[in-house]
Amino acid sequence: MKLVILDRDGVINENPEGYVTTPDEWRPIPGSLEAIAKLHQGDWHVVVASNQSAIGRGLITLEDLSKIHRKMDRALEELGGRIDGLFFCPHAPDAGCNCRKPKPGLLEDITRRLHAELGGVPFIGDTQKDVDAARAAGAQAMLVRTGKGEATSKTAGFPKDVPVFKNLAEAADSLLAEAQ
Repeated sequence: MKLVILDRDGVINENPEGYVTTPDEWRPIPGSLEAIAKLHQGDWHVVVASNQSAIGRGLITLEDLSKIHRKMDRALEELGGRIDGLFFCPHAPDAGCNCRKPKPGLLEDITRRLHAELGGVPFIGDTQKDVDAARAAGAQAMLVRTGKGEATSKTAGFPKDVPVFKNLAEAADSLLAEAQ
């Protein structure tokens, strides 16, 4: 199974200063939905792994998050794409859970539920937390410059061996080319 894991905010959709709390606030990054559709059509299983602390902070409910994800799913369906799994950490940063990135629990949950090993599986994110979670779980960390990715790529100590792409479309094209 060809599997790719994506962070949501800053990779698939714009990442505002606050939180995405309604479907109207969810806006895809140009080209991101088309990239997911291309991956799906190229026989990749696309999974999302996202911190959603707005739930733990009481800013949105699980129903609100479901409405946001339904909007994303509908937009992808129109392009011939889909998300095969949505995994998220609902906890606030101080909750002490193991599923909040940079801890690997969310990615470990993906391995259990999909019966897949993460060795070499690309995990595309836009923050150091995403890179750290990928490495802790044995996945292949990749960074996009959208969202917080540009700033992340320029921080002191950012790992030189992590591939950096302009956006999800460029990262998807690279994965599709490698798979041929």
